[in-house]
Amino acid sequence: MTAEIKIQMLRKLILIRRFEETVKELYNRGSIVGAIHLYIGQEAVAVGVCQALRDEDYVFSTHRGHGHAIAKTLDVKHIMAELMGKDTGMSRGHGGSMHLFEPERGLMGGNGIVGGGIPLALGGAFAAQYRRTDQVSVTFFSDGAANQGTFGESLNLAALFELPVLFVCENNQYAATTPVKLSTAKLDIAGRAESYGLPSEQVDGNDVLAVSQAADQAVRHIREQGGPSFLECVTYRIEPHCGILPDDREPGERESWYERDPILILRKKLEVEKSITPEQLKDIEADVAAQLQAAVAFAEDSPWPESTAAHNRTWLV
Repeated sequence: MTAEIKIQMLRKLILIRRFEETVKELYNRGSIVGAIHLYIGQEAVAVGVCQALRDEDYVFSTHRGHGHAIAKTLDVKHIMAELMGKDTGMSRGHGGSMHLFEPERGLMGGNGIVGGGIPLALGGAFAAQYRRTDQVSVTFFSDGAANQGTFGESLNLAALFELPVLFVCENNQYAATTPVKLSTAKLDIAGRAESYGLPSEQVDGNDVLAVSQAADQAVRHIREQGGPSFLECVTYRIEPHCGILPDDREPGERESWYERDPILILRKKLEVEKSITPEQLKDIEADVAAQLQAAVAFAEDSPWPESTAAHNRTWLV
């Protein structure tokens, strides 16, 4: 992997982080309403996986989907507009935080049902198989969703029909407010996929280079040999489950994970390799800040959707 690609991934990590920090600020002052589920701490999973994908590959997201949407499309303007409920948003302001769609770029949206995107991704994979393309369908989900009934059903069907789907478990240590050790009997979630015959791997979900390498190998295997694959990315959700729930954790727990910050890990590697300078880092931060400032201005200046638009289905086509 070239230094240029690594720097591009660092830029994406920073873009997602700063986007989420901006969203948190806007939410706290009332500019964004409804539930928000921030992706802070998990950025390496979305960036690493989407680095291996093409525009025509499908991504089925979750309720915590801002990072997936940005990594797949880099379209922060229309994502921000959607979060603010504006007509220029990805879903014309009617979907909000959990329903970010851009089918033209393979972003098939999120939903508010835990694990709801897992069986939907099988539909995308079946469509690719039926049309005999080499597209890959990716579903992101959490450790909590791995305990949902459709998880096992989907693994079985994907293996049975040899569907080109990549299952990506973002094991962020929490299902809402419940620690994974209190919700999951066997913590090796990737091992469950192995029992269905899927090639499976557990990786450091805070190391974007490790995620990217594993995802690239999995996607290549799917394109060339067919059938599903499984990645478990062990990461950590820094923020509470959503903007309206309290979140009590053990003293020092968050602080111990700060040392495993995805941005910090990649930045240190680039510095050791002498692939990036302090000036370049400052330029990246400045460019990202300007991009987000423009996105917020775009969203604030955008019109509200017409009241009749919710009854007019033609805009969904």
